[in-house]
Amino acid sequence: MPKVKANDIELEYETFGREGHPAIVLIMGLSMQMTSWPDEFCQGLADQGFYVVRFDNRDIGLSEKMHNQTAPGPIKITLRRLLRMQTQVPYTLYDMAKDTEGLMDALSIDQAHVVGVSMGGMIGQTLAATQPNRVLSLTSIMSSTGSLLWTRPKPKVLRHMLLKRPKSSSEEDYLAYALDLWALLESPAYPVPQEKLRERILNSYRRSYYPQGFLRQIAAISATGNRSGLLKKIQSPTLVIHGTDDNMIPIRGGKQTARLIPGARFHAIQGMGHNLPPGLLPQLTDLIVNHAHQAKG
Repeated sequence: MPKVKANDIELEYETFGREGHPAIVLIMGLSMQMTSWPDEFCQGLADQGFYVVRFDNRDIGLSEKMHNQTAPGPIKITLRRLLRMQTQVPYTLYDMAKDTEGLMDALSIDQAHVVGVSMGGMIGQTLAATQPNRVLSLTSIMSSTGSLLWTRPKPKVLRHMLLKRPKSSSEEDYLAYALDLWALLESPAYPVPQEKLRERILNSYRRSYYPQGFLRQIAAISATGNRSGLLKKIQSPTLVIHGTDDNMIPIRGGKQTARLIPGARFHAIQGMGHNLPPGLLPQLTDLIVNHAHQAKG
C-alpha cells in the first residue's frame, strides 16, 4: 500500500473506487488500524459511486510513529483537566485533523464526505469545524463531544483499558487481552463469530503491534478536552450514528453531539455496541450513502 507525506508525517493509505468520483474519507478510532474498516464496507461504498480513502492515523498501523515522544497517563491528564491545568502532550486532535487535511491535499481531494468512528469521529468533527470548505458532509459514528460528563465509558470498560495489559507482547497474550476487550465492546444484536474475531485480531497484530501509539492517542483525546464550543461551529450537513448498547461511549454522548452541531440528524441503532460487526455494514452503508447524496442536494 502507498504512503504520502501529510502534515510533515508519512501516512499509509488505501483507496477503493474510481479517482474523480466524490470522495469519502474514513477516519478510524483509538489504536485501530485502517484495516478495521472492513474491505467489504469500503468496496460497498465504492460500488455506490464514491472514491473511498482509508488510512492509518499517526502512531498506528504502518503510518509514521512518534518515537521517543512520551505522553502522560490518562488519569493524570484527567485530573489536570478537572483542575483546569494544561498538560503537555506530543499532539492533539487538532494535529490529527491536520493530518487528514494533509492527506486530502496529497491526494488532490479538494472536498470530501468525512466519516469517522469513535476518536475518528472526533477528528472528523474537528476538521469540519476548522476547515468547513473541505468537508461536504460529516458522519460521526459512536463518537462524542469530549466532555467528561457525556463521554465516560462504563466502569468495566474503563477498568480494562486503564488497568489491564497483555501479560507480554506475544501474539497469544495479546489475543487473550483483545478478546476480553472486544467482549465488552461487542454489539449484542450483531454478534461476531469467535473465529472471525480471532482472525481480525491476529491480522491486526501481525500487520503492526505498537502499544505506545495507544498511549499517545488517548493523551491527544484527553488533552484536547471538551470540544462542545467547537461543535457549534460545524456548518457541514452532519449525521450522528450511535448504538443503544455502546459501553465505551454511551449513547448520551452521541445525542449530545447531535444537539450541539447545528442541523445535525441523530440515528440510533438498536443493539449496536462499539464496533462495526458484519451484520451492520449494509445499514451503515445505506445511511452514509443517503446522507452524502442529501448533502450534495
